[in-house]
Amino acid sequence: MDFDLSGKVAIVTGASRGIGRAIARTLAAEGMRLVLVARSRDQLDELAAFLKVDCLVQAVDLRDIQAPASVISAAVEHFGRLDVLVNNAGATVRGDFLSLTEDDWVDGFALKFFGSMRLCRSAWPHLCLAHGSIVNIIGIGGRTGSAEFAIGGSVNAALLNFTKSLADRGVKDGVRINAINPGSIATDRLQKRIRAYAVEHNLEPDSAAREMAKSMGVARFGEPDEIAWAVAFLASPQSAYIHGSILDVDGGQTRTL
Repeated sequence: MDFDLSGKVAIVTGASRGIGRAIARTLAAEGMRLVLVARSRDQLDELAAFLKVDCLVQAVDLRDIQAPASVISAAVEHFGRLDVLVNNAGATVRGDFLSLTEDDWVDGFALKFFGSMRLCRSAWPHLCLAHGSIVNIIGIGGRTGSAEFAIGGSVNAALLNFTKSLADRGVKDGVRINAINPGSIATDRLQKRIRAYAVEHNLEPDSAAREMAKSMGVARFGEPDEIAWAVAFLASPQSAYIHGSILDVDGGQTRTL
């Protein structure tokens, strides 16, 4: 399907690996020009060299209060416009609530929530001009609480509400905002959990992956490309009447409304 994105400009955060890297590859295949954002310059430079489109690398830490605004300024200065913002960066610490430190909580909100909020705020005037869109990559933990995911669930829930709040404003300003909740996606982070599960249950890695998926109530784990395809659709004019929506891409793991 032609998503009519060719020549448009997108910012993808957390682009150096995993879901963000897959999103960058997919949007590049649609002909978009990209701003690649993460902390690892080497990985971003390698990705930019691989993609066959004009890329601007921004190796920054989005926890820095000034970094989001600098990314938006650099993007507009380089490309002259901004059409799509994909907020994907952010990882949070898992663990028992009573073992989580104050710094763990501050760090969890600093990158994923406040980084996304500040990017949206700085990008908003430019997205208004382009009648552009925002896609927030959040996570199913924001819908269903889990004892070992207190920080991540809280951050994700805040981002879900933030998405709805921005969508309310976006109706007036002509900016579309939607969110994707990935389930368990086969990234490096998930592989670490599978290896730990294998050791705990004395299983081979392949068997551990199957058993772990079964314990979560899904037939298999998702692939990063499956999130990326959803991003391309939500960023495109083909989804023009989808606004303020939360799309669970989780193999059916979320059973709550």
